[in-house]
Amino acid sequence: MTLERTQKALAIIVGAFVFYTAATGPFEGLIQRAIFLALVCALGFTLYPLAAGKPWRRSGLAVDLLLCAATLAACSYVVWNYDRIMTTLPWATTLDKALTLALVISVLELGRRTVGMIFPALVVAGIGYALFGNMMPGALRHRGFDASFVTETIFLGDLGIWGMLTGVAATVIASFVLFGALLLHTGGGQAFMDLAMRLGGRQPGGAAKIATISSGLFGMISGSAVANVATTGNFTIPMMIRLGYPRPFAAAVEAVASTGGQIAPPIMGAAAFVMAEILGLPYVTIIAAAILPAVMFYISVFMTVHFVALRRGLAIVPEEDLPAWAAIIAPRRALPVLAALGGLGIGIWLGRSIATSAFYGVVGLLATFIATQVGQLSPRDMLGRIIAGLEDAGKGMVIIGVLLAGAQVLVSMINLTGIGVTLSSLIVTMAGDSVVLVSIIVGLVCLVMGMGLPTTAAYVLVAAVLAPAMTAVGADPLAAHLFVFYFATISVITPPVCVAVFVGSGIAGTNWLPAAGEAVRLGAVTYLVPFLLIFYPGMTMNGGVAGIAEAIAAGFALVLAVPALLAGARLTRCRVLDIGLFLLIIALAIWPHPVTPFIALATFLGARSLGGAARKVSA
Repeated sequence: MTLERTQKALAIIVGAFVFYTAATGPFEGLIQRAIFLALVCALGFTLYPLAAGKPWRRSGLAVDLLLCAATLAACSYVVWNYDRIMTTLPWATTLDKALTLALVISVLELGRRTVGMIFPALVVAGIGYALFGNMMPGALRHRGFDASFVTETIFLGDLGIWGMLTGVAATVIASFVLFGALLLHTGGGQAFMDLAMRLGGRQPGGAAKIATISSGLFGMISGSAVANVATTGNFTIPMMIRLGYPRPFAAAVEAVASTGGQIAPPIMGAAAFVMAEILGLPYVTIIAAAILPAVMFYISVFMTVHFVALRRGLAIVPEEDLPAWAAIIAPRRALPVLAALGGLGIGIWLGRSIATSAFYGVVGLLATFIATQVGQLSPRDMLGRIIAGLEDAGKGMVIIGVLLAGAQVLVSMINLTGIGVTLSSLIVTMAGDSVVLVSIIVGLVCLVMGMGLPTTAAYVLVAAVLAPAMTAVGADPLAAHLFVFYFATISVITPPVCVAVFVGSGIAGTNWLPAAGEAVRLGAVTYLVPFLLIFYPGMTMNGGVAGIAEAIAAGFALVLAVPALLAGARLTRCRVLDIGLFLLIIALAIWPHPVTPFIALATFLGARSLGGAARKVSA
């Protein structure tokens, strides 16, 4: 069997396992997680072979086979010994230590192949700290743990590699990855793109607005901002360049819009499900709390693009390049998407589990796709699209499954050693119990810790270490977790390790540094909105009607004033006065007081109206 056929076979097996357990319910905790990890690792070694295309590929194949066999052995051992592990406190034997070492090496090696060295290095540092922390100085010192105890924590229980994060990956996240991949490959992707083109194409800066809308729609069901840039950017960036948009600007628009999709419900880069488990809150509560910040983000990007387009005279998209509304709303285009989203919504409304709701969505999608494509596509073509969706889902499950299994190891070491509590205490001590100072310090640290990491892995890391510092000074736990999540997420557009910008710049054929500057400007509001989460409970739908109204006023004042300031929009004839007014509005919006948000919004709208009237009189 060739490598390609092996990949397809394994992808189908992974997809079938996820589909089956979503429909019938998962197996017992450790069994579900062990089978899932075994399958995604086996698929991972075929998708990311060692030394592919190099002269020493034969040696790489031997390493892949050895690691794959070791992974299967370790996972089979856990399935076979499930009762003993869960009902006793087993002592780690030499075999346990060997299997643990082999499994951790396999997971980290796949992590290295998929996302680079940063994440595996963090996990190794966490294990090293658990083993040798007794040698550390000062507050970082702990009593130290031997190899047997670390093995028992990682492998022989549900606190280590078989813990909650791996469980979420093996059930809820895997179901949504399958749902999203099949939706995109059965026509949803083209439907999103066509809708974005029709909505944004004929406005000033139309191509950039198309990129904003389409990347946002794709990003809402994608688990990776970088993958989203690579997918939609191959269409939107060349279109912007063809219409005369500056290359750095084109790369930045795509990078920022794709990143925004990661903070937008319902998936939030898969972090929504993890956050719900960590906080013990319903999934619906998480996505409800994330709606306002996501709306603020996209209005801000849209407004920035609009102001820049007006100032630079960026072209609209020619009418002949846009799809007709009749084609967009045609039943064979629209019905599969509506059936998928409808099935998902019905499942949630009926109170089913999130994984089962995703199963309903998949069933509705596939049934409608087949029904609407009869006579349009041959059975072979329909099956080919479904298989392509399964392959993409398998690839996505590999990345998420491996990263969350590795993250679970790191979290277990953080909890074992207490380093998270220690660092939180140090931050609170430095900031003197000030919510503002703690928030600023935590935000900066999140930007650094999230660099180079995918959305979910970045969130897990900062949630374990930094969110406790926020709650220690009185922040609401949900607001604190959203705060660290947003800052960790936007690290992908923040220099110097702005990986989403790197990918967009590569597609645009431009230097990444000016593109990063444009990205920071386009996404500027995202650096401020997290503070509204801390200062205004209404941003997370708490605080009643009055609290939500305050949050909306503060948010709209920001998303209007910040883009206008950065794009050089005019309120008066004096540029200095304009800058002063914009800064005043921003300060009033952020200032935590029940009245100031309304004053900020009224100031902007009033100054805008007066400025417009003055320009008409002078004309």
